[in-house]
Amino acid sequence: MPTIRSLAFLTPGNFLDDDPATGLESTLGLFAFAERLGYQGAWVRQRHLEHGISSAATFLAAATQRTRTIELGTAVIPIGYESPFRLGEDLATVDVLSHGRLQAGLSAGTPPHLELLGEKVFDGDWRDVDFSHARIERLADGLRGTYLGDEDTRIVSPGNVQRPRLQPHSPGLVRRLWYGAASRASSLWAAEHGLHLLTGNIVAGEGSDDFVTAQRANLAAFRAAWAGAHTPRVALGRVVVPTDGADRATRERYREYARSRHERTLAPVGPRRTLFAPDLVGSSDEIVERLLADDAVGDVDELRLELPYELTAEDYEQILHDVARLVAPRLGWQPATTSEAVAVP
Repeated sequence: MPTIRSLAFLTPGNFLDDDPATGLESTLGLFAFAERLGYQGAWVRQRHLEHGISSAATFLAAATQRTRTIELGTAVIPIGYESPFRLGEDLATVDVLSHGRLQAGLSAGTPPHLELLGEKVFDGDWRDVDFSHARIERLADGLRGTYLGDEDTRIVSPGNVQRPRLQPHSPGLVRRLWYGAASRASSLWAAEHGLHLLTGNIVAGEGSDDFVTAQRANLAAFRAAWAGAHTPRVALGRVVVPTDGADRATRERYREYARSRHERTLAPVGPRRTLFAPDLVGSSDEIVERLLADDAVGDVDELRLELPYELTAEDYEQILHDVARLVAPRLGWQPATTSEAVAVP
């Protein structure tokens, strides 16, 4: 039986094209709501050219001022579009503002929409840019506080003389880097470089057509190859949508959402043999039964709810509430406590 120690959620932070402020404000409110429910983590996607959060660090900087205890995560920042040094400055600033609550999830490889964004982001031909894991290694080096120049290098600024390094320096952040991995090779790279593992409802079908079998093999490979000096963490994502607290029309909308995505779960998709986990939509009893039967869930102690796109703020609150009250406690989860927790019925 799984014992879930940490419960988190992942949201795209949707908004309307002509009213982004309302959507972003609603997502900030969802973070505070989840903290009151006792969730241990709140994560955001970073998506470009879409009606969702395009700058995770900027959004989470705002979230540091609305929350006190919940972990704040990015799942994930495609580092291909980022300057590793500048991104490091942004992430370190968020970590300092949050008093060490940031969990920075990253991905490497060719970033999406490159044919549209390449010439706007990069000087010269973007086809010559290195999109490998080396960009993440450069980010990690900066977050470690590695000094620039030699031992005698100093910079002079008003009020001080100092050895130059990425500022602000937040010493623990480099141990809170995560990698979003769907393949065996990516899982191994994360382990060998001391990045925690984010794995969700998509994996590569390597050696198996069964989603859970393939995902468990990645988890086992990650743990066996772990080379970090700190304790490895694995956060596993599932789309979980309980219907208990929803009205009749909303329940049918949820079920139609699951039906529209079911066919992709029946067999490997595309030349990369991508496997998709089924969405868990139904009563809390049905969801608990399916989670208990999911051996990959049984392999971890951190569960991350992947909230569907394009639902309303009320839908998201209902889902988080029902999971926290009706599902997660039956998996061994206990809510976090805070001195400022507000009772949520």
